[in-house]
Amino acid sequence: MTDLQNLSLSAMAIRLRDGSATATAIAEACLARVEAREGTVGAWQHIDPERVLEQAARRDTEAPSSSLHGIPVGLKDIIDTEDMPTTYGSPIYAGHTPRKDAIMVQRLRAAGAVLMGKTVTTQFAHRFPGKTANPRNPAHTPGGSSSGSAAAVADDMTPLAFGTQTSGSVIRPAAYCGVIGFKPTFGWTDFTGAKNLAASLDTLGYYVRSLDDLPMVHAVLNSDALPGPETTDITAPNLALCRTPVWDQADECAQATVETTAERLSSAGAGIRKLDLDASFARVFDAQDTVLQYEMARHLKIERTENWDLIAPPTQDFIIRGEECSEEKIAEARYIFDQARTDFAKALGDDIAITLSAPGEAPKGLEATGNALFNRMWTALHVPCLHLPVETGPQGLPLGVTLVARKGHEQRLVAAGRWAATALDLPLFG
Repeated sequence: MTDLQNLSLSAMAIRLRDGSATATAIAEACLARVEAREGTVGAWQHIDPERVLEQAARRDTEAPSSSLHGIPVGLKDIIDTEDMPTTYGSPIYAGHTPRKDAIMVQRLRAAGAVLMGKTVTTQFAHRFPGKTANPRNPAHTPGGSSSGSAAAVADDMTPLAFGTQTSGSVIRPAAYCGVIGFKPTFGWTDFTGAKNLAASLDTLGYYVRSLDDLPMVHAVLNSDALPGPETTDITAPNLALCRTPVWDQADECAQATVETTAERLSSAGAGIRKLDLDASFARVFDAQDTVLQYEMARHLKIERTENWDLIAPPTQDFIIRGEECSEEKIAEARYIFDQARTDFAKALGDDIAITLSAPGEAPKGLEATGNALFNRMWTALHVPCLHLPVETGPQGLPLGVTLVARKGHEQRLVAAGRWAATALDLPLFG
């Protein structure tokens, strides 16, 4: 019999519905995994087993209120919780407990989810890493800033965990840890109660182990329905191989994964074309830095004024640059974004782009979280992204691809992901 902690969210939900497992049994299995592995992986900033079991026992006495009823969930430690500390990855907020849950936490509680705890984030969801190691090889980074969430799902500590992306903070950790990562369209759900780094970019995302899980999560936080296992009309998509203006900065193994995957999908029946973005899209990368720095300086103004010495040097540097940014420069950056969003929608149409998720395998060492270069443009364009783990690289660490759709086209994106995973015979269902 499969250990409960190894099951996907959707498989756990089936066990809960048919009575072959209880919320308490699932919580106990996940907590046992945490106890066995947390010393190596370091995914959790705060976890209280007694409180987790209390929630689970309560769920076992209640009528299910959603498909997430009784399901353990991890929350990135920039998401406010009124009954657990929220430190934003910073010593400034050690022991801080917010007065109110974030909106998404309120919705998860109402759905009957079991909140496992707070997962490790980089400081303020920026570059300074936390304690988390990659569960595939603890000598390597799990990525960031949603490091703990990706690692917790990859290591079977929880079937679902939430992160946020301002540059590459959902998709890159998914790539490095080898799990499904989903960053929907900017603004797809209410971000209130998650600490902003750059409000015009910050996007909630999440990690799961099965594509069947995506519609269950989405239904709780957004009214739009995503394709699930009951969907029967999914056909081969038209794909656009998009190398992006920074393709040459990726490792050969990552490039080969994207190109080979595209070829395999074409052989399986997908339409395929090249999508060469012109030189104007190269301007998006500098513009993304400008917007991030400008907004960081304003969102972290109190911390900068009162606790400057407790802010990590990489973040200090961005704040200073943001304070020095002129109104003319930020206006130009926002114009570049607007133009690129329009141009990309026209260039992609109803096709699905297939592209890089990360520069390569997870880098060795925990002093940094890797390079977000291959995610930043998509975040700036506000488009939905789905990472699929495909294979392992020369070091035995995960490699995968990102699928990208037009803004607001999550249904089309997830349908393409389901078709692709089936065509590639990836173990991403059930």
